[in-house]
Amino acid sequence: MTVPNQPSLAQSIGRELPYLRRYARALTGSQSAGDNYAAATLEAILSDRSLMDGDNSRVGLFRAFHAIWQSSGAPVVEETDNRAARAQKHLQGLTPNSREALLLRTIEELRYDEIARVMGVDQAEAEELVQIALNEMGRALRGKVMVIEDETIIAMDLKGIVQAMGHDVTGIARTHAAAIELATNKRPDLILADIQLADGSSGIDAVAELLESLGDIPVIFITAFPERLLTGDRHEPAFLISKPYSEEQVRSSVSQAMFFASTEGLGAA
Repeated sequence: MTVPNQPSLAQSIGRELPYLRRYARALTGSQSAGDNYAAATLEAILSDRSLMDGDNSRVGLFRAFHAIWQSSGAPVVEETDNRAARAQKHLQGLTPNSREALLLRTIEELRYDEIARVMGVDQAEAEELVQIALNEMGRALRGKVMVIEDETIIAMDLKGIVQAMGHDVTGIARTHAAAIELATNKRPDLILADIQLADGSSGIDAVAELLESLGDIPVIFITAFPERLLTGDRHEPAFLISKPYSEEQVRSSVSQAMFFASTEGLGAA
C-alpha cells in the first residue's frame, strides 16, 4: 500500500484524535493518563508511519494505540488512595482485553471485524470479549446514581437504563440549583450530567460545584458535541457519551465509571 503523504495523514489522524482521547480516558479513568497514551501513540506513528498501513484512519490509529497499551502492560490509575486501590482490585478480576473490546464496540462504535483488527484477535474472539465484559462489569458494582438532564424523555430513559442495571437513582435535576439541592440531600456514587441545562446554565459548572462540596465522585457527561470536550487543551472529563446515545453506550459508560474517579481537574474547568 502506498504510504499517504504528510498532510493527508495529519488530517486523517486529526479527525480521529478526539475519539482516541475519549477511549484512552475511559480505559485509564483519567484525562491526563489517557491523553498521555494518545500523545505516545502519535509519537509512535510519526516515528513509523507504516503503523497506519492497511487500515482506515480510525482503525489504524486505534491499532497503533493498542500496540503501546499492550506493550506497557495496560496499566490503570496509580493507587494513590483507597478508591484507586479498589479500582485496581476490581479490574484485576476482569477478563483481559474485555474492557477494551467493550469500549471499542459500545463507545467508539467499531464493527467487530474492526475491533478484531485493532486488538489483533479474530472476530469471534472480539465478539466473545464484548459479551464477557458486559456480563462481568454488570455484576461488579452497584451504587446510587444522580441524573442531571433537562429533557424529560431523555432523563426518564437514562433513569430506566440505570435502574435496569441494578443501580438506585437518587433523582433527576433539570437546573444547576436543583442539582446542588438534590446531591446535597442524597449524595450519589455516580453522576450522569448533560452539558446544557434548562435554565441555560452549564452542567459542567454544576458538577464542578458539587465536587467541591462532596468530594471526588465519578461523572459521565452527555453532549451532542463531544469533540468540544476532547481537545486535550484544558481540564476535560474522562467519561463522555455522545447524543444521540444508545443503551449499550450508557450501560458501558456507567460500568466503566464506577471503577474510577472520573472528576480529575473538573473544578478548574
